[in-house]
Amino acid sequence: MLRARGFASDNNAGVHPDILKSMIDANIGHAIGYGDDIYTKQATTTIKELFGGSVEVYFVFNGTGANVLGINNLGQSYHSVICAETAHIQVDECGAPEKFTGMKLLSVSTPDGKLTPGLIKKYLHGFGFEHHSQPGVISITQPTELGTLYTVDEIKELSELAHSMGLHLHMDGARISNAVAALNIPVKTFTKDAGVDVLSFGGTKNGMMYGEAVVFMNPGLDHNFKYFRKQGMQLASKMRYIGAQFNAFFANELWLKNASHANKMAQLLYQKVKDIPGVKVIQPVQANGVFAKIPGHLIPKLQNEYFFYVWDEQKDEVRWMCSFDTTEDDVNEFAALLKKMVQNN
Repeated sequence: MLRARGFASDNNAGVHPDILKSMIDANIGHAIGYGDDIYTKQATTTIKELFGGSVEVYFVFNGTGANVLGINNLGQSYHSVICAETAHIQVDECGAPEKFTGMKLLSVSTPDGKLTPGLIKKYLHGFGFEHHSQPGVISITQPTELGTLYTVDEIKELSELAHSMGLHLHMDGARISNAVAALNIPVKTFTKDAGVDVLSFGGTKNGMMYGEAVVFMNPGLDHNFKYFRKQGMQLASKMRYIGAQFNAFFANELWLKNASHANKMAQLLYQKVKDIPGVKVIQPVQANGVFAKIPGHLIPKLQNEYFFYVWDEQKDEVRWMCSFDTTEDDVNEFAALLKKMVQNN
């Protein structure tokens, strides 16, 4: 029997009660639409304060919208975007970045989901040559799709390389809260201060119903963004409900409490499964995801009890994601079932 809470995605978790209440509280009377309401203005101010004030903030519905529109403002259709082959923009956005921006994605093979100057330098060529798409953007994900984390210095190295060659650096922060909680440093330290130009600031995977923010770190980078947001069908008329969610998200550091709990549950899961014979954790567990290789014939049996995704069918690699509402019982029962299946194999 399939359990109510699985380990497939933090998207599958519900809405945190405090955030749901914030939407109900905002649902009183009328409010000016399209972001001119008190809730959206308050959320905008809070995010600006996180980054030192001199940023521009725009709310959108979802992560794909944030990524595509943020990247769109960093170049022209003749530019290319360098990203990891596992990047969400490459794997899980149905070609939307290329369709909407016209930019070509150049995917880079990485062992851990992280780009490095050494890995991407071979893509930095053809400048001024009209037959080649022009390198324009480097896009990284923090945490990566493999659950690994960039250090501050690693991000600085990439931003310095990008800026030295006239490129911009975009960060997909769908799980940015988990990165902040894991690194235990201000979000500004590994984004704005490290040279990131545009950040997709996620909320949906960490207890919100829907809503992300596109944060432009430097003056002028948001030029005409409001028009592209409208064209991209990401301008919410009743934006107060996004703003209200973000206000609850940041109140009493709920965003960090949620993320810290999800990260803690992933660490617990790692400890519970790492010594099970036939189970091999294949990536460092640094955020809220555990990537492991398990006996292939056990995967469908385990999925009959808990919903999760197979990451690489050819290698029997799976992904287990923890959420703000994952419990210790969830982890213990899952690990016990996996151990029993292996022993009865």
